[in-house]
Amino acid sequence: MTLLSLQDFGAALRGRTILRDVTLRVGPGELVGIIGPNGAGKTTLMRAALGLIPSSGSSSLAALDARARGRSVAWMPQAREIAWPVTVETLVALGRTPHLAGGARMSDADQHAVDTALAQMDLTEMRGRTATHLSGGEQARVLIGRALAQETPLLMADEPTAGLDPAHQIATMQIFAELAEAGKSVIVSLHDLGLAARHCTRLIVIGDGALRADGLSEEVLTPALLRDVFGITAHLQRSDQGLIFQPLAVLS
Repeated sequence: MTLLSLQDFGAALRGRTILRDVTLRVGPGELVGIIGPNGAGKTTLMRAALGLIPSSGSSSLAALDARARGRSVAWMPQAREIAWPVTVETLVALGRTPHLAGGARMSDADQHAVDTALAQMDLTEMRGRTATHLSGGEQARVLIGRALAQETPLLMADEPTAGLDPAHQIATMQIFAELAEAGKSVIVSLHDLGLAARHCTRLIVIGDGALRADGLSEEVLTPALLRDVFGITAHLQRSDQGLIFQPLAVLS
């Protein structure tokens, strides 16, 4: 079963090619980290794969109609702004929208999905608070909760740990890993290579508008790739608690 398939995929913005010739597949049980320097095309890859911006080649998700896509993939964009002063629970419950017929009330199963998402993101005690009154990090957790409540086979999140404190960064990645272990898949773009190396089952590296590497962390984060794509040196070591990645120096 394939949850996302891209074939000869590319995207251009304002006449400039951002991505070209990307071919990949994501199946159940994967936690895929998309990494690359600023401006490499990570966000463009995700948005184009979802059909949110024009693209070339083929994307299995972009080919779906909006309702089918909403039941197949949950999307958490990089923007964190919450526009309406609704409660945390109400905002998380919006994740159930693709599963409801027009005007239908939430069922017990829908409410259970919302309650579970609130608990996963440590938001149960905040459920009645106004979302716009929360800190930036708390709002990010609410938006992740909304995506979790959608209960789709695939979740895609653009920089989901940005703005979170270290404890909630780790907790969020652990939740994503648990989803993958349960047979779902998560695709996340990350700038923190330490989090990516430690938690992701697979890394996809985007650089200069192309797919530069795709594989296990230890296979991907080689000295040559770190030099050529990121311009850094780093220390990578496997410990009894998983991979430890530490950037060391910027190459001149």
